[in-house]
Amino acid sequence: MTFQDVLSLLGGLAVFMFGMHTLSDALEKLAGGKLEHWLEKMTSNPLKGVALGAGVTALIQSSAATTVMMVGFVNSGIMKLSQAIGVIMGANIGTTATSWLLSLSSVSGTGIVALFTPTNFTPVLALIGIVLIMFMKSDKKRTVGTILIGFSLLMFGMNSMSAAAEGLKDNEAFANIMVMFSNPFLGVLAGALLTAVLQSSSVSIGILQTLSNKTGTITYSIALPIILGQNIGSCVTALISSIGANKSAKRVAIVHLYFNVIGTIVFLSLFYLISGLIDMPFLSNQLNSTGIAIIHTCFNVLATAMFLPFTKQLEKLACLTIRDKPGESENEVPILDKRFLKTPAVAIEQCKNVAFKMARLTQKTLLMSISLLDKYDKETAQTVVDNENAIDIYEDKIGSYILQVASKNLSVEDSHIVSNLLHTIGDLERISDHAVNIKEAAEEMHEKKINFSHAAKKEVAIMINAVTEILDMAISSFVNVDIKKAKMVEPLEDVIDTLRTELKNRHIDRLRDGICTIELGFILQDLLTNFERVSDHCSNIAVYLIQISDNNMDTHEYMTELKKLDKSGFIDQFNQYKTKYSLPEV
Repeated sequence: MTFQDVLSLLGGLAVFMFGMHTLSDALEKLAGGKLEHWLEKMTSNPLKGVALGAGVTALIQSSAATTVMMVGFVNSGIMKLSQAIGVIMGANIGTTATSWLLSLSSVSGTGIVALFTPTNFTPVLALIGIVLIMFMKSDKKRTVGTILIGFSLLMFGMNSMSAAAEGLKDNEAFANIMVMFSNPFLGVLAGALLTAVLQSSSVSIGILQTLSNKTGTITYSIALPIILGQNIGSCVTALISSIGANKSAKRVAIVHLYFNVIGTIVFLSLFYLISGLIDMPFLSNQLNSTGIAIIHTCFNVLATAMFLPFTKQLEKLACLTIRDKPGESENEVPILDKRFLKTPAVAIEQCKNVAFKMARLTQKTLLMSISLLDKYDKETAQTVVDNENAIDIYEDKIGSYILQVASKNLSVEDSHIVSNLLHTIGDLERISDHAVNIKEAAEEMHEKKINFSHAAKKEVAIMINAVTEILDMAISSFVNVDIKKAKMVEPLEDVIDTLRTELKNRHIDRLRDGICTIELGFILQDLLTNFERVSDHCSNIAVYLIQISDNNMDTHEYMTELKKLDKSGFIDQFNQYKTKYSLPEV
């Protein structure tokens, strides 16, 4: 093997790894937030977890990504350890899809069959991929193009490595090294170290398949321990990811390690015990990439079948390894886990979930502050202040996290969702500020022992009912992604603007008649301003949501068109709300 062959081998490996990375990222991007829904909505049924884990991993071509997601879900309290175990087992099965994909590189033929060999159809796929990326406006089509490019790079890198490795066929030193790995301990160690360094079992399997195809020195006795060692090495990514996580998340990584280590020990022990009793001449036979894919799949399927009835015992073993200390609590769980950043679509879904909690807390806080106008309570008032501080923290953490997500390669749809979340959490925070302002107005009235006139109370009650409804519509439409309800917000916001003007004019009339005081007038004016501003922020939240569904991010343009063209029966809806919240005649 010449120096040029070594460079070609390293270059082929680089292209292969880049192709694997590109393919995996593009598949994750195409799957979008569905990944999070599939993995999060798990039951206690381990069999369902295995099937889902296998499917998701086969789809995104990365068991490491699936396992890291499990660490993140458990760390965030979204999923329990018992639910994650089944998914991890399934991920080990799903990752074997990559070895079958790579075995295509050994396909050859003549005539019509030759047209369907990777050497011939890979350039065609690459050409289609580059056309989709360069000339298609649809983000989804360009992502499909990236997938085709990633697969083409994968095959090209595999072929480059194969061509470079062909010189090892007659190399006696290389053959002697390979024979050493027929020793189970050395083979497992070599496979584990190679995978740990490359951080990808798919890449290390691909290298083994390349050597088996071109050198002819890889036998069953050599490949078996190396492949099992590669499964152990794949645990390194999850172990690294669990650093800094809570104990439950660390146990996920430990379960992954135990699954592969114990499975390897049991599998090799039984295999060599049987081979000692029964002659197995095929062990010295050479095998190709398809044979490696078969061994890889058989081991993971058999290991899963062996462990599936013992998931509770596996969980207990992980808990014994990482114990809870007496009196120790796990209260400080991060709101958003940075592990999700490796899968932006999942990270966005987590941002949405936390933003939904923030929205519900904001709604609760405003209603509590409004209740103080009727009956002031110091404890409730303090809760309003505490909640507002918590909402500030929500905004800060979600905002910082979203900015990290926005730096990733996002689809157009995900970019719009990120923009919407950034705007919405800002409006939610401002609503909580107005809740504190309303609390302070109620506090002032309580301390000064003053109150509105009977007529003013009735009018303010009507305004409060309108604000309560618009808040509920805005929050519900945001949390439930209800576009129909979101389109009902703006007409009510216009009614609240009208109400404010009417209430202000009526207050001036009462001042003239000496029914109301200037001091109460200032408080009423503050309340009306805060109510009107709350409705403005509710309108913003609804508009942002509608813009995503219409794929239009120009707020001013949307508002103009809404009223100009009377979209969604705007005028009719406005009149209905105007009647519903009409003020009593003076």
